[in-house]
Amino acid sequence: MAALPGKRSGGWNGCMTSSAATPVIDVERLNVRYGDFHAVKDLSFQVGRGEFYALLGTNGAGKTSTLETVEGHRAASSGTVRVFGRNPRERAAVRPRTGIMLQESGFSPDLTVRESVRLIGSLTRRTDRVERLLGVVGLTDKAGTKVSQLSGGEKRRLDFATAVYGTPELVFLDEPTTGLDIQSRDDLWDAVDRLREDGSTIVLTTHYLEEAQQRADRIGLMHQGVFHREGTVAELTRTLPATIRFALPPSAPELPIPATRESDGTFLVETLGLQKDLHVLLGWAEDHAVELRELQAGPTRLDDVFRSIGSERAA
Repeated sequence: MAALPGKRSGGWNGCMTSSAATPVIDVERLNVRYGDFHAVKDLSFQVGRGEFYALLGTNGAGKTSTLETVEGHRAASSGTVRVFGRNPRERAAVRPRTGIMLQESGFSPDLTVRESVRLIGSLTRRTDRVERLLGVVGLTDKAGTKVSQLSGGEKRRLDFATAVYGTPELVFLDEPTTGLDIQSRDDLWDAVDRLREDGSTIVLTTHYLEEAQQRADRIGLMHQGVFHREGTVAELTRTLPATIRFALPPSAPELPIPATRESDGTFLVETLGLQKDLHVLLGWAEDHAVELRELQAGPTRLDDVFRSIGSERAA
């Protein structure tokens, strides 16, 4: 895949200039209402230059309303939203610096792939080479194919190509890998990595939580219009215990640490001291010649944090 042009300095993890220290996105006490329904409630957050920020949420959390407002597609009911220091609805000032990959972009079915990239690219007021982009997303051999003849995965790659035309400073990726095979996913994330190397700021929304867990610098987790939690993956997951799971033979002696027997007969240990408790358990198994079958141990994952929201609602 080809390299992305227009390399810039001042990324989130690099040497920060004064301009780089200014948030690319600054949301303060955002409210979005639809009649009597309060979708987003006094939401505040910032995204720094060069940062990879994931905005995630449970169904109906207000994530889409928040993004539509930040992208300039919707007016806030109240509060302040700034992108590059400007109101995102000032399209002439903000749009040329921003790339947006929507869940469905709605390309004209009668245009070819090449024509679609050229058309959308011309609207951004950025410069790029169509053939380079088609190489980035693996659509070179589909350049003359009409959009109506593309598969779902090919359309997603076309969505990505038009979003990153001219290497925008800020890129919104809304469910970017839906419908992509494994190789296409890897290729897309390779291209995103190069965007970040060039200084672009990335805002991701996805239902593939492992993508956010592996890549995001910070995550805003929305629930019922507000942030349930916000922070790094480590900060989000350390609020819940790590787990150890295993099965035992019927003749095994009493365990040395508290454990819950699950419905399938396996044992679950929830612990805030994973290394210590695992050491105790392994030592006990060695001393008693017990095999810990199907042993699994690890820290809390992001999907566990999502599940905890449902538990807190039920409590």
